Amino acid sequence: MEICRLLLFFAAISSIFRLIHATSGEDDPIYQACVGHCKKTGCVGGKCFQHCDFSSGENPIDGPWYLQEPLYQRWKQWDCLSDCRYHCMIAREEGRQKLGLQPIKYHRKWPFQRVYGIQEPVAVAFSVLNLAIQFHGWISFFILVNYNLPFSPKKKPYYEYTGLWHIYAILSMNSWIWSAVSHSRDVELTEKLDYSSVVAFIGYSLLVAILRAFNVRDEASRVMIAAPIVAFVTTHILYLNFYQLDYGLNIKVCIAMTMLQFILWVVWAGFTRHPSRWKLWLVAAGGILSTIIKIYDFPPYMGYVDADALWHAMSIPLTYLWWSFVRDDSEFGTTTLIKKAK
Repeated sequence: MEICRLLLFFAAISSIFRLIHATSGEDDPIYQACVGHCKKTGCVGGKCFQHCDFSSGENPIDGPWYLQEPLYQRWKQWDCLSDCRYHCMIAREEGRQKLGLQPIKYHRKWPFQRVYGIQEPVAVAFSVLNLAIQFHGWISFFILVNYNLPFSPKKKPYYEYTGLWHIYAILSMNSWIWSAVSHSRDVELTEKLDYSSVVAFIGYSLLVAILRAFNVRDEASRVMIAAPIVAFVTTHILYLNFYQLDYGLNIKVCIAMTMLQFILWVVWAGFTRHPSRWKLWLVAAGGILSTIIKIYDFPPYMGYVDADALWHAMSIPLTYLWWSFVRDDSEFGTTTLIKKAK
């Protein structure tokens, strides 16, 4: 019965994938005319931008590389083309709203309201909070296994997955750092770093789930299991960075790996009767719900909170509960090994 439910769930997810699409607001003739005019004059309506300086007679957007703004300046503040696109998008959406039309995406992004130059302020705030929760969970786990739990005669923690969880924490914090950066200023470089770090983290999370669920302790066996996963994740990251930054493919790969590890954890907790299995089940249920919300991809409420920001918000309590399970598992594993040693 449980297998049937899982198959039905994946069928539902597959049907949801067909709903993933990006309405091309950049193809709107009014928007295109606005951006074209701004690229020539540096103004949208009565607002002109300091980045668009045409006094030299050259267009800094289409001109030679030495007339374009340097990368550090484009990172610190919005460049001419970005300002043109942003203000034309806002102006066009205001017009559409008066006509009773729903928001649409421009260049694969919803129309967000900037705050102090930050592109998606709510998502950035939640990313930073997730980073803080991950750091707190990692430090609490580090203190537990190194100072509160007994060591083996080899002067090492009894819990044999300690090193794996340390790497997990580092990859997770790295992904949230780049998430905050990418949502602050979305350019091709930050987007690639965000996608790559998330894929690396999810791929490693799947590896940890397999090793823990099947209780793999031998180093040679761990390497054999890790090799195909590392190869797949590396290939996918190279594809995104050097061939095509395919958002649709990337989200399918990430969701597939995420759901697979949720299934592993839930089934393992049920079969082993782990004392903290209820925490795993709550994290899995919350993770599936947040994933469905992310797939739904609704436009930002009041220009600030979209599906992605809400997914970030839901990750905060789930992360706290997850690290609570990891600490419980380390205590459970240590106690079990000490009893066997006696």
